Amino acid sequence: MKVKKLTSTPANANLVPSLLDKEGIAFQPINHVNWSEFPYCPEVAFRIAYTDSCILLHFKVKEESVRAVYGKDNGSVWTDSCVEFFSVPGGDDIYYNIECNCIGTILIGAGAERENRVRANEDITHLVQRWSTLGNQPFEEKVEGIAWEVALMIPYQAFFLHQITSLEGKTIPANFYKCGDELKTPHFLSWNPIPIAKPDFHRPDHFGSLEFVGE
Repeated sequence: MKVKKLTSTPANANLVPSLLDKEGIAFQPINHVNWSEFPYCPEVAFRIAYTDSCILLHFKVKEESVRAVYGKDNGSVWTDSCVEFFSVPGGDDIYYNIECNCIGTILIGAGAERENRVRANEDITHLVQRWSTLGNQPFEEKVEGIAWEVALMIPYQAFFLHQITSLEGKTIPANFYKCGDELKTPHFLSWNPIPIAKPDFHRPDHFGSLEFVGE
């Protein structure tokens, strides 16, 4: 998938959706149900662009229940209503997992495998600007049909094991996910399919490709 470069960086994450609208950035579905024992498929889509300083992400979700127990960064946000961006931006075997629940609480990890991952410290996670239609206060699961959106501005410093200053002209492996491990109806959706036996998002061997094109 091609990722468009934008000439301006929004001042705040709440401006990301309108900027991507203006630039004509299309949504892509996250709709691969990879494991038959978890058949539920909420409506999920994302869109992505980038600037000289950051990656812009906008997710839209419609699901039958929603939860946001974790309000502090680097908690177990994947157990909440959660969207995720995994990528290999450094041209090596290190991949990053950036996970965000429905109130904008994030987790950032890095490493070459699922085990022994390094978490970003608060100085790094605080650099990621977030916006959510559900605000930023934690809440227990609400079992009701609900639509929500989050937008993220991910500066290149978030890839904290590397010194990345630009993505222009690069093609990087990546995948996007929607999960909710502890929701009433657990689910595990991906953008690029993951043809393995059991749920596991930490599979860079099944990432797709993002091509960061120039202006």
